[in-house]
Amino acid sequence: MNYSNFKIAFRSLRRNKISSFVNIVSLAMGMAAFLLLIEYISLEKSVNKFHADLSQMYRLINEAPDGKTWPEVEPGWAAIAKQRFPGIKDYCRFNEETGSSIVSVSNKDQSFSETKTGYADGNFFKFFTFRLKAGNIASLNNANIVFISETTSKKYFGNTNPIDQTLVMNNQFGKTTYTVGAVFADMKDNSDIQYNMLFSLETLKNPINLNGNDWAATDNLSSQYITTFFLLNKDVDLKNFEQKLTALRNELKKDKDGVSFRLQAFSDIHLGSSLNDTYPTVANLKYVYMLGGISFLILLIAWFNYINLSTANSFKRAGEVGVRKVIGASKKNLVFQFISESFLINMLGFVFALLLVSLLQPLFNKLIGKEISLQTITASTSWIYGLLLLFTGSLLSGAYTAFTLSGFKPVETLKGKMTKTSKGIFLRKSLVVSQFAISIMLIIATILIYNQLHFMQNKNLGINANQLLVIRGAQVGKDSTYKIRRSAFQNELANKTYVKDFCVSGSIPGGGYNFVTSGFSQPASAKGDELKAYSFAIIGNRFLKTYHVPLVAGRNFTAAECAVEWNDNSKVLMNETAIKQLGFAHAEDALHTKIQWDERKLDIVGIVKDYNHRSVQHAIDPMIFYPQDNSTYFTVRLTSDKMTDKIASLQKIYKINFPGNPFEYFFVDDSYNKLYESERQYGNIFSVASLWAIFIACLGLFGLATFTVESRTKEIGVRKVLGASVSSIVSLLSKDFLVLVFVALMIASPLAWFFMNKWLRDFAYRIDIGWWVFVVAGATALVIALATVSFQAIKAAIANPVKSLRTE
Repeated sequence: MNYSNFKIAFRSLRRNKISSFVNIVSLAMGMAAFLLLIEYISLEKSVNKFHADLSQMYRLINEAPDGKTWPEVEPGWAAIAKQRFPGIKDYCRFNEETGSSIVSVSNKDQSFSETKTGYADGNFFKFFTFRLKAGNIASLNNANIVFISETTSKKYFGNTNPIDQTLVMNNQFGKTTYTVGAVFADMKDNSDIQYNMLFSLETLKNPINLNGNDWAATDNLSSQYITTFFLLNKDVDLKNFEQKLTALRNELKKDKDGVSFRLQAFSDIHLGSSLNDTYPTVANLKYVYMLGGISFLILLIAWFNYINLSTANSFKRAGEVGVRKVIGASKKNLVFQFISESFLINMLGFVFALLLVSLLQPLFNKLIGKEISLQTITASTSWIYGLLLLFTGSLLSGAYTAFTLSGFKPVETLKGKMTKTSKGIFLRKSLVVSQFAISIMLIIATILIYNQLHFMQNKNLGINANQLLVIRGAQVGKDSTYKIRRSAFQNELANKTYVKDFCVSGSIPGGGYNFVTSGFSQPASAKGDELKAYSFAIIGNRFLKTYHVPLVAGRNFTAAECAVEWNDNSKVLMNETAIKQLGFAHAEDALHTKIQWDERKLDIVGIVKDYNHRSVQHAIDPMIFYPQDNSTYFTVRLTSDKMTDKIASLQKIYKINFPGNPFEYFFVDDSYNKLYESERQYGNIFSVASLWAIFIACLGLFGLATFTVESRTKEIGVRKVLGASVSSIVSLLSKDFLVLVFVALMIASPLAWFFMNKWLRDFAYRIDIGWWVFVVAGATALVIALATVSFQAIKAAIANPVKSLRTE
């Protein structure tokens, strides 16, 4: 390939303006979509990969007898295992947000509610590869030390040096003063560990700092609340080591719950080791594969356009090929010539793709809710495969065109005897069908994703979430006067005419449980039933009434029962699923039977009708409701008018009764909707990808329609002279393309049904795939294709036939 080849290639592009424009634009759009999606995939694949000792780092997780796994373990195991097993080089523990915290600067009145906070072992910043900006890395080994992020430092201290400054934190452990020991760089999107503040776990080793929360003792083997990582020697046999850890658990665990220890590689925590991985992950590998497939399919549509238009226009260049062969050009010369053209078109497409990416990057980042750029691609090996795919596809598409054009026989081309082969026509039709099949599949996927999302958002949850406002309980000022102030706040709520009802609770629907535990049985339970897990929700006596949760049998808690201390209580409520799991055939049977919870005897006083405490992505869990005046949340049911005024009024009485606490609130229905953020995000990506794919396919269709009209100019002129109407000519030119789109629909429909049916299986409650989805997708594609082809068809049909016959 020399300069003259590129010079000829450039002239060819100028001579065939429409096909060149369509080729370059479609390639640019295909490559831009590919690069944007590869950015996202690269980010997902690179998460956690920056840690220096990644290959030897493992998370300790629990596995129940039924195969369920979870990452929170008891904090005492780490030190015991390190002492017992030489294969452990080191360990690090941290908890993931033990409730919200109210933080303030010691000498200032302003306070903030912080959620990305936690407690960590002193070696956290040596164990994990997070960068410190200032301070002493070893100071986290001391009690009452906090490390803060750069952004948090500016938030609390501005541009002043935060080291050795003090912060006051109020949470369930009471009011504690911490000294800033270091500032770390903000944790980015490429990390699953996300903190703005890390407090020394050493602080909780002092029983005084627990504020009565004995479950948080750092050496306990009974409360699962902490994440534990091990740094193992390279020669450790993981399976054998897991068995040793489980044996240690069985030896020292007081309650025999049948749970085993497992080790999950840190590199697998974000996406999992495979699609069949049952261990807990942060993201979804299936969605990453789906996006990878979409990016490739969109790029494929663009390459199909190039092949289609290049081969369709080959007859225009048949004479050129014949002349060049007669004057001595070899097939090799011609192949290099046409590959030069292909390379030039693909390079121009790539340059414009980079421009498109830079223009669309802010919109794409907003769509996915992350900050990424082209630099993100280099953070993982995805860019190698991505660029290799771009190069290979460009080469193959160009090579096919080059060998097709260079294969013309000079005698036939110069005599004008070139004819359209059935092989070439079949290829072009196949490519059009493939393009629209891909586009229709994406349209069907988009419709089904949004329908499933709408179904989840509108499904009857079993509660009435309308007009329910949740106010976070106070953390600051929980002294001897707190109960009096809490009662005063509740009395004022009761006196407000716009408050229909209210309650206190430790957890709320849409916001998770207080904890999950096992150890429950009844006299008729089978062996092993005590190993089954139950989800706990701590509620007050007004909870069921406020949330409109009906009772199937029995009664609600009384106010007196909710005032009893935790260990003195003997009453619980259960939902229908929990009753079935305990082995009761009828709800009434459970009301007359004492159940066992480890060493405690409990009475079931009422059976709650099943409702979705979590999102409808999951089946309803067996739930146990425990009575206590836990004011982590206040839920208020409001009348529907003048919502802003009511919130302002609630804020005023909250501030009076709980000074120093920020007034934080949200609506329950919003809380549920946030649970579907992932589906909403991917639905947006699919819809944009569908539109993008359809547009690129239509560009190709427009180019082919232009070629068809040009090649049938004489035929159209003759038909008009003989009396053919405009509509009949438009129909003649359009029907072949519409048949191809219809064939694409027939191919796309079963494929889309197969893949989307597999996707829907992951939801406990799902929509049915109706026939209308395929009709809508097909009709959409047909209308778009008709509109694309009709432009050129109408233009040809209304042209002066005399002019077309004369120029022929």
